[in-house]
Amino acid sequence: MRSDFISRIEKANRYAEERDRIHFRSLSVDFRGTHDTHVTSFTDGKWTCTCNSFSKWDTCAHVMAMQKILGEMLPEDAQAIFV
Repeated sequence: MRSDFISRIEKANRYAEERDRIHFRSLSVDFRGTHDTHVTSFTDGKWTCTCNSFSKWDTCAHVMAMQKILGEMLPEDAQAIFV
């Protein structure tokens, strides 16, 4: 294997462990819930979800799970406050 490629792999592994380097600006996922699949998104600092709970409470289990999964990679004001 080429040595320059090996160094890129090593750098990628280091970056993957230094998650504070990553901050999401936008993200959209299909989140398979218990009863249906919902689109959960983060755009321009705001969370949205197509589930009924989000429309009622401005948050939901899908958003909270994504906040927990992404943690520090999100801007501080988009991180979990309930989990």
